[in-house]
Amino acid sequence: MKLFSWRGRGGAARTTRTPLDQATALYQAGRYAAAEAEARSVAAARSRSRDDAYAPLALGIAALAAGAQGRHADAVTTYDALLPVFGRIFGAEHPQTLKVRSDRAQALSSLARHAECEAECAAVARVAARGTGPDMALITTAARNGQIFALTALGRHSEAEALAYEALAAHRASDRFTLVLRLGLARSLNGQGRHEEALAEAKRADELFRGLPPEQCRSETGAVELATATALLGLERGTEARPPAVAAHDACLAALGPDHRRTVEAKALLDRIDSA
Repeated sequence: MKLFSWRGRGGAARTTRTPLDQATALYQAGRYAAAEAEARSVAAARSRSRDDAYAPLALGIAALAAGAQGRHADAVTTYDALLPVFGRIFGAEHPQTLKVRSDRAQALSSLARHAECEAECAAVARVAARGTGPDMALITTAARNGQIFALTALGRHSEAEALAYEALAAHRASDRFTLVLRLGLARSLNGQGRHEEALAEAKRADELFRGLPPEQCRSETGAVELATATALLGLERGTEARPPAVAAHDACLAALGPDHRRTVEAKALLDRIDSA
C-alpha cells in the first residue's frame, strides 16, 4: 500500500505542502535510498514532540523505501516500532494505522512469513471494509492484494483467484491497484497450471502498466515481465520466456537491488529456464 496522503484525525485532507513532500517525491521517482535518508531526517528533526504526527509518518515512508531496496527485515523492524505510535496518535481503526498494518503485513510476505501476512491482511481488510470514504476503500483493496500474494505463496491458488476477482469487481479504476490485482490473478492462475489464462492477464496488466504515469507504478518494476515469463515457461515456450525473464531480472536488479524478493524470484525463474 503506497498511499502518502496525510489526513488529520478529523479526516480533512491537507492541501498545503508538508514536511513529507520531498521524501514522497524521491520515493515516487524510484530514488529509494535518498527517500529513506530524507524521511529519517524528517523523523529525527520532529521527534522531540511526542504527538507530532509527521515523525511516525516519515518513518513509515522510510520503511517503505527500505523494503523497496530489498531490506525487508529492516522494514518490518521499523513497522513493529511504529504500530503502537500510530495507534496512539491516530487510533486503532484510522486509515493511517490500517495502512501501516497493511504495509507491514506485505513486508512479512517478502520474508516468506506468508501465513502471518495472509491473516493480518484479512484482518485489515475486514476493518477497512466497515469504514467509509476513499481511503478505506483503497486500504481494503491494498490489503486484499497482500492477501492474494500470500495465498498463492501458501499454495492456496483457487482462494487467491476468487479473492482477486472479487477485489477487481469492487475496484473499477484503471490505476496501480487494478494493476497489482491483475498481477495477483495471473500469479494464482499460473499456480493452478492455467498458463494461457495467466498469459492473458499478464497482457492486460502490461497494457495497464504502460498507460500509467511512471510514479504510480514504479514499485511494480519487473512484475509484468515476471508474470509473462512464468506463463510462457508453463506453456513450455522457454525460448519465448527467456527475454521477459531477463528483462524482469535486469529491471529489478537495477531498480530494487539484488536482495529484493522480486529480484530473487526473477533470478530463480531465469535459472529454471536456462536449466530446462
